[in-house]
Amino acid sequence: MASIDTLPPLREVIATHDLSAKKALGQNFLLDLNLTAKIARQAGDLTGMDVLEVGPGPGGLTRGLLAEGARKVLAVEKDARCLPALAEIAAAYPGRLEVVEGDALAINPLERLTPPIAICANLPYNVGTELLVRWLTPPDWPPVWTTLTLMFQKEVAERIVAQPGSKAYGRLAVLAQWRCEAQIAMHLPPEAFTPPPKVSSAVVHLRALDRPRFEADAKMLERVVATAFNQRRKMLRASLKGLSAQIEDHLTAVGIAPTDRAERVSVEGFCALARQLSQHS
Repeated sequence: MASIDTLPPLREVIATHDLSAKKALGQNFLLDLNLTAKIARQAGDLTGMDVLEVGPGPGGLTRGLLAEGARKVLAVEKDARCLPALAEIAAAYPGRLEVVEGDALAINPLERLTPPIAICANLPYNVGTELLVRWLTPPDWPPVWTTLTLMFQKEVAERIVAQPGSKAYGRLAVLAQWRCEAQIAMHLPPEAFTPPPKVSSAVVHLRALDRPRFEADAKMLERVVATAFNQRRKMLRASLKGLSAQIEDHLTAVGIAPTDRAERVSVEGFCALARQLSQHS
C-alpha cells in the first residue's frame, strides 16, 4: 500500500499507542490510508480551506485531509488515548493541525476556524445524526461551512438523500435537501474497518446552497417536519392536528391532501405548509 506521508502505517500507530476501538465511543477505525485519502478527496479542493474533523481517532482521515492540502485541520477528539498519535501528525505537518480534546456536541469550533470552512469526518455512530442536524439548522443561512463530507451507517446515508414516497424519506431528507445538494459519494463495506461494524457505511457529500430552495421559516419547518414524521403512519390531518385546529384547511390551501402521510409530501410541500402556518399563527 502506498503511503500518503512519511508517518507510520495506521496499524503500527494503533499498536504503538494501544488504541483498541471502544464501542462505547462509537469507534470503528478505518486503517487503509488509500481509503482515507479517497474520502478526503470527496470533500473537493481543500487548498485554502480550514477543515473541521470530529472523532479523528488514530488520524487516518486527518492525514488524508492534510495530504490533500487543507490549510488547517481542527480535530475534535473525545478519547484522550488518541492524543499522542494525533500529536505525531501535528509534528509532521507544522502549524496545520490543531487538536482539541472534548465532546464535539459541547465545543464551538468556529472560534478556532477561519472561513472558508469544510467539515469532513468519519462520525462516531452515536453522535453522527445529532451533529448533522445541528450543522443543517444554524441560526443563519448560508452557514459558516461550504461542504459537509460525512461517513454514516449506510441506512442513515440513504435517509439523507431519500426521495418522497420511499421508506427512507423523512426528517433528515427534508432538512438536508431544503438547503443543500446532497449525494452519496462512496460506499464502504464492514471489512474496511477495525473492528468491522455489523452494517455497511457510506460517505455523504452535502454542498450548502446560497439560499434555501423554497422560502420557509426554519423553526416552523423543523417543527412541522418533526411532528409529521414522528407519527409517519398517521394521516397528516391526525399527525399535525396539534399544530393548528384548522390543520385540514391549511393542508388543503397548499395543495396537500389531509389524508396523505408525511412520506408523500415533497420538500416544497413542507415549505409551503410551514409558510401557511406561519401566516396564521
